[in-house]
Formats: sequence, C-alpha cells, structure tokens
Amino acid sequence: MTTNNKELIVKKIENGTVIDHIPADKVFDVVRILGLISLEDEVLIGTNLESKKYGRKGIIKATNKFFDCEEIDKLAIIAPTATLITIKNYEVVEKKSLSIPKEIHKIVKCINPNCVTNVEEIDTQFNVVSEEPLTIQCHYCEKTMTNINFK
Repeated sequence: MTTNNKELIVKKIENGTVIDHIPADKVFDVVRILGLISLEDEVLIGTNLESKKYGRKGIIKATNKFFDCEEIDKLAIIAPTATLITIKNYEVVEKKSLSIPKEIHKIVKCINPNCVTNVEEIDTQFNVVSEEPLTIQCHYCEKTMTNINFK
C-alpha cells in the first residue's frame, strides 16, 4: 500500500476476485455470509467509498478466492448491484453484473419451524416473488419471507 498527499493506493491482486459496487451498508454482511474473515490470504475491505453512480459503495478484494455458484447466489441476494471481477495474473479475465436468481436452492433457511425442511434433511427451495424488496416463497410450505436467513 502506498500513499500520496490525496489518496491511498492499494496494490493490485495477482489472482482472486474483486467485488465492487456493494451497497455501503451491506459490505460487512457480504464478509460474514461469504465467510471471508476466515480466508488465509489477504482480504481488503473498503466501505463508504465515494461513487458517482451509487453515492457511497463498498469494495472487497479477496486474494486467491474464486466464488462458486452458491456463493454468487448469496452475493446476488445480499448485494444485487455488485459487480464480480475475476483476476488472473493481474489481469481482468471476467467482469459480471449480478442478478437475483428466480429460484434459490439450499442456501436460505425457511422461517417456518414446521416446514418439512426444518424437520427433515431436505434441501430448501424458494421462488423469488419480488426483487424489491426481496420477497421469497418456500416451495414446500409456501411461507413468504422478506427477512432472509442464510444456512
């Protein structure tokens, strides 16, 4: 990390993922839900950074971390405006915008204590009813939820 009189410059990552355009109030939710605090390699977390498009935003740089489909779905649920940037050998190899999936499998817990997914070992499945605010409905018990509880 280097500085000049007006800004702090953070080094590029050789391999890993940058999550940009995270809503500033969701940055630490992303860190917690994706388990980034337990990574062995460097993780840079920036929040309340100036953004012309969003006002304030967050950014996370995770060295040597590449996200699987389940993690990307979690990220899309928490921060659908985020951009996922894959870095290899200091170069951007993929940059993608996120979108909330139409169906959510395994990663969310149903809030209905009597739902079969809370009684038996059955993977959860939800349909997205609305994206704003995010509202999902359990495939099994049809309970509708706006507060998302990750497994």
